[in-house]
Amino acid sequence: MNVTHLLSVLVDMAAKTDALQDGLSGDADAVIRELYSDYAKALHGYVEQFCPDRTSADDIVQETFIRAWRHLPQLSADDRPIRPWLFRVARNLLIDANRAAQARPMTVPCAAAAEAEAGSDSGLEEILDRQLVSDALQHLSPAHQSVLVETFYRGGTMATVARELGIPHGTARSRLHYALDAMRKQIQEPDAIAAS
Repeated sequence: MNVTHLLSVLVDMAAKTDALQDGLSGDADAVIRELYSDYAKALHGYVEQFCPDRTSADDIVQETFIRAWRHLPQLSADDRPIRPWLFRVARNLLIDANRAAQARPMTVPCAAAAEAEAGSDSGLEEILDRQLVSDALQHLSPAHQSVLVETFYRGGTMATVARELGIPHGTARSRLHYALDAMRKQIQEPDAIAAS
């Protein structure tokens, strides 16, 4: 009973392949629609075995049929069956996708990156950076200190900082410029901070 069923399937597949070969000439869109309706499900099942998610499998199947559409004249001129060609193209696309994934650096989700960062010495580095900035800030004049604190620590705009300090807008900008320049010099010369 199984042998009879298997033979009927093989005969049906051969007849379908012959019909498709005869039907490959004509409207390209209609031919691709026919190929898609005949082979997409089987091709998708094959591709899903090797893809990490359904979206990747959909992309591979879509690209396979795009390539079939591009090569339709060659496929219609050839006497070989279409199905093995489609599966070979899908296999090659899977290999290319795998190689591309291996060539790209692995991305780490934000939460995992934060955990990794928390486990390292970055906390110590942050404390040392804060201490360095704090020491450099102490060496500035009170006018420069107030502009920096209002701008960077309290998040004020230049107009807001000028209004709160009771100085003209241009003066606030000038003080911020010179304060940042003095901070930069203090931080670049750590021996000067440590000596005082």
